[in-house]
Amino acid sequence: MRTFLLATASLVAWAESPQLASRLDTSISAALSASRAPSVSVAVVENGRLSYAKAFGKADLAAGRGATVDTRYAIGSVSKQFTAAALLLLQEQGKLSLDDKVAKFFPDLTRADEITIRQLLSHTSGYEDYAPQDYLISEWTQPTTTAHILERWARKPLNYDPGTKWQYSNTGYVLAAAIFEKTAGKPLVAFLRDMIFDPLGMTSAGDCDVRSPKDARAYTRFALGPPRPVAREGRGWYLGAGELCMTPSDLAKWDIALIEKQILSAKSYDELTREVKLANGQPTHYALGLSVGGTADDPELSHGGEVSGFLTSNRVWPARRAAIAVCSNEDGVNLTGSVSREIAEALFGARAGPPDIARVRAILEDLQRGRIDRSLFTQNANSYFTATALGDYQTSLSRLGKLQSIARISEQSRGGMMHRIYRVQYEKKAVMVNIYETPDGKYEQFMVMEQI
Repeated sequence: MRTFLLATASLVAWAESPQLASRLDTSISAALSASRAPSVSVAVVENGRLSYAKAFGKADLAAGRGATVDTRYAIGSVSKQFTAAALLLLQEQGKLSLDDKVAKFFPDLTRADEITIRQLLSHTSGYEDYAPQDYLISEWTQPTTTAHILERWARKPLNYDPGTKWQYSNTGYVLAAAIFEKTAGKPLVAFLRDMIFDPLGMTSAGDCDVRSPKDARAYTRFALGPPRPVAREGRGWYLGAGELCMTPSDLAKWDIALIEKQILSAKSYDELTREVKLANGQPTHYALGLSVGGTADDPELSHGGEVSGFLTSNRVWPARRAAIAVCSNEDGVNLTGSVSREIAEALFGARAGPPDIARVRAILEDLQRGRIDRSLFTQNANSYFTATALGDYQTSLSRLGKLQSIARISEQSRGGMMHRIYRVQYEKKAVMVNIYETPDGKYEQFMVMEQI
């Protein structure tokens, strides 16, 4: 088994506290060692400023080149929010509207007269994704063109009627980028450099097709094997959908711009970050190139990125004026997700994560002890939690061991309330939690149900 040296770059930014920096150094080093990935690089924003930036491990294993804060990584689909921002800037200039139909620009594509730019950017268009695989298929190693992608995938029958479902689609973003370039009369990445990268000092940001000696080498793995060098996609595959490379620190500069509402107008910022609803009013938890979580008072804007050999996690909490950007040069292990969670816990405490999940966790931990905070529940829900009910909850849940994880698996409006279902994993068994939350934040229903 190969031994990986956890070489680190010097800290290029201050930390809010030496204790936090020390904790992050230790936890990130441990996560990298456990994952056996070549490297991970992080940038942390606190109080609207870069507070910590550090790289761990090797950018190139064969060459023995250490990762530094100047090492560039492919950020994959995190690129999509930049495409959305570019189109919003064109809208500000009066050159197009996000509600324009695709037919205005590409009339020969499937149902182009029914699909809007906004639907392309929110993954509600119905165009089939041309790149759903999580490994490098042979076709992607050869150069391609935007025209080829659109001809092959945007002329196929739609997967669903526009606006009726949410389904991730790189095809929609390639088409959005094509609309941008046709309208702007210049390449998308050149526009991004002029309007976003240069004004924000994002000096490393650019097209991954233009390689740099500071780029990390791409790696994958097969099952639980060691990191293996892997090819990168050929030129032309990800315009608008995942073509950008940069350092985490430069990505953090964009995150700060989102927090400070720079670059975009207030109206455009609202459009970029506002959740898009389906035609029937159901939530998508997605805005324009950004996933939307948290609450109205404490939103989380996030996106992951994956292209051959690279993973990225980018999370922004505007109300907290905080952000976490994590990049790794191996696509076979989700190191970026675990490191991001470790950093969030260090910044915000053990209950970091979506506020609704934190509340559910706290209630379940109380129920394991036979306790309940009745101020969190409506009169009806309190009548449900009788002494007998509390006794049964304590007895049955205490047998399951430590609560390990909670995942929200559905959310929809019903009866004037928010209906959510969670999957809760304990040490010995998984259960379902079925809740109704009233507009004033109280629980009308909180039921633990056995998962069969």
